[in-house]
Amino acid sequence: MRYLCQDETRLGLKTIAGRLITARGVKPVGLSQWQRENFYLYGVVEPLNGYSFFYEFPYLNGDCFQNFLELLSVDLGDDIAVIQFDQGSFHKAKALDYPDNIIPIFQPPHSPELNPIERFWEFLKSKLQWENCKNLTQLQH
Repeated sequence: MRYLCQDETRLGLKTIAGRLITARGVKPVGLSQWQRENFYLYGVVEPLNGYSFFYEFPYLNGDCFQNFLELLSVDLGDDIAVIQFDQGSFHKAKALDYPDNIIPIFQPPHSPELNPIERFWEFLKSKLQWENCKNLTQLQH
C-alpha cells in the first residue's frame, strides 16, 4: 500500500514575475511577456520515498485526468495506492472511472497547504521566474 499526493499546475508563456536582486538603490527591471499559450502538468509524489510521476496535457478536465489516472495505474503496476486529491470538480466527476489499484481520498476544501506536491510546484515555478520562452516547445524542454 502506497500513499501518494496528486495535483495539477498550469505552465505557460506568460512570464512568472518574482524578486530580482540588484545593487542598493537600483530599481530592478524584468522583461515580461503576456502570451497566453499554456499546458498543464499533472503529477503525483510519494512523500515517504520520493517517487514521482508527471505527465503533460493540453487541458485541465475530466478526460485528461482520466488519461492521467490510467497512465499512473500502469506505472504503479501491482501496487495499490491511496492518493490524496484536492476538491477539483473533475476529480469527483460521475463519468470518472478510478482504476482498481487507485483509492482516492479528498483533502478538505481550500487547504492546499495539506498537499506536499504544492511545494514541488512552488519550487518548479521559482526556477521559471523571469524566463521568457518563445514557444511552448522551448518551455517544455
